[in-house]
Amino acid sequence: MSQIDGPVWLRPLQSSLTFGDALKYFTWLLKAVIFFVLFAFALNNQAPVELHFFFGTQWQAPLVLVVLAAFVLGMFAGIVVMLPLWLGARRQAKPTSPVPASAGMASEPIPPHGI
Repeated sequence: MSQIDGPVWLRPLQSSLTFGDALKYFTWLLKAVIFFVLFAFALNNQAPVELHFFFGTQWQAPLVLVVLAAFVLGMFAGIVVMLPLWLGARRQAKPTSPVPASAGMASEPIPPHGI
């Protein structure tokens, strides 16, 4: 058995932490930071605001709720605008069906180009 000299706290750490595990912990940490930032934003913006719509209609709600509603409506509008482009690209990326050999093609193998 080999013996390592020095105190225990100076010995190299032997960890079974893989890159995937580290990445998983990092994403959880990032999610927690984003959550706490948004939570602090919501706590700081609780003042009531009043939105005036057409025909004398108005809506009173906390500022954070109004900002969240604007964000959700913007995301929905972006998805609606991009949906035809996504579907067109998906349709274009589908593999075409192979052409049958009896569709006018010679059954003989084509020689390679050149000599």
